[in-house]
Amino acid sequence: MPRPPRPLADRRRQRDLLKRGTFILLLMPLVWLVLQWGFLLTTGGSALGVNPIEASIRFTGEWALRALLLTLAVSPLARFSRWTPVMSIRRMLGLYTFTYAALHFCLYFGFDKELSVADVVADVLKRWYITLGMGGLLLLIPLAATSSAGAIRRLGGRRWQRLHRAVYAIGALACAHFVLLVKGNQLEPWVYAGIFALLMILRLIPRSTGPLPTTTASAPTGH
Repeated sequence: MPRPPRPLADRRRQRDLLKRGTFILLLMPLVWLVLQWGFLLTTGGSALGVNPIEASIRFTGEWALRALLLTLAVSPLARFSRWTPVMSIRRMLGLYTFTYAALHFCLYFGFDKELSVADVVADVLKRWYITLGMGGLLLLIPLAATSSAGAIRRLGGRRWQRLHRAVYAIGALACAHFVLLVKGNQLEPWVYAGIFALLMILRLIPRSTGPLPTTTASAPTGH
């Protein structure tokens, strides 16, 4: 069997290394969190501080937002650098976004609200930052559910793209959720909001060249 052309083989190797590295790097925060809870339960101490539940909820929420911003950064990076292998990690980043967001909600629902649906509904109706965060999570669910190549074929490319443009609304909701959540005049949530705004501005810059070559299935939050 003839070998593939060298540039194609190089791109495949780059995609494989990028996927493996991305998977490991974004798994590490979750491993760290599990280890901290292990230390807490066995030794009574951990890096989660005096309120480990609150720290865990915030930790998973911040990593959901980071993964979301990384997902949104893929297309501009590929477009301006012309380095197409980076497109191969978009779906993985989107799925990590959903994973951390789901963990964020599960910790909030299970520990903070003690599995009380009534308390969650009351929070959604009373606290704007909960309303916005819940809205972002609900919008993420159909994107995660249609992240596969099969879903793209079933929906059709145009319908799939229209559905996945919801990622922009999710980014805005997530940033607003964080800004309203944090008490006092703290810089961190505004940094995330600024990064999100920059990524949106980059999408308004007209293309000077043709479209990038497409890769395999895109991300659940893949634009």
